[in-house]
Amino acid sequence: MIEIKHLSKTYKTIKALQDISMVLPKDEIVFLVGPNGAGKSTLIKLLSGYIKPTTGEVLIEGKDVQVDRSTLLYMGYVPENSPLYPEMNVYEYVKYVAGLWQMNRDEFDQRLRVVVDKLQLTEVLTQKIDTLSKGFRRRVGIAGALIHNPEILILDEPTEGLDPNQKHEIHQFIKEYAKNRLVIISSHIMEEVEAIADRVILINKGKLVWDGVPEELKKAAPDNNLDTAFRLLTKGDMQ
Repeated sequence: MIEIKHLSKTYKTIKALQDISMVLPKDEIVFLVGPNGAGKSTLIKLLSGYIKPTTGEVLIEGKDVQVDRSTLLYMGYVPENSPLYPEMNVYEYVKYVAGLWQMNRDEFDQRLRVVVDKLQLTEVLTQKIDTLSKGFRRRVGIAGALIHNPEILILDEPTEGLDPNQKHEIHQFIKEYAKNRLVIISSHIMEEVEAIADRVILINKGKLVWDGVPEELKKAAPDNNLDTAFRLLTKGDMQ
């Protein structure tokens, strides 16, 4: 579980995030949405402990991520442009990441079988990353984030640039993985929100403007449409 308490982040004179508070339990697929520059990336960096807040705190299982760095063991994070090593093959990359988590050989072998199966990577396991399609590269990035079996998975634009079949496969994986875990997805694709989100958190200009289920968010629009609701809540009434 993640608990966010009065979280704010200021870059010089820019208030990137302003007094955000919420609780994110397990068994949820949470979509973090908002316009470009709304503060989504800043929030993700704060959740992952990558940057320090100006005020407030992020607690994972009751521990402050800035104070107790062991909290990061609970988390797997895949940025929008996954930093892969193109000269490595898939197996070498996942093994390298496992080494960073100090996994022993037995743990790695067991988790590798699970991750490769779930993400359908068997056929490309010995293939160099720079020869893979964008869809497979995205799966490799997710495999690296999952190898230590984290209870919290954060995905930044996980299906950007993928074809409909690839998106469906990633969606199915996310829904299965979210059982007894927390998955946080940053995205601006509202059709994905409708497809798999349990909860929507909408941020605009650094402020929390909506936190609830997709069906309730639809009711904010006269046409009961998520895209319309998004526009109304982030830009005002658009004629």
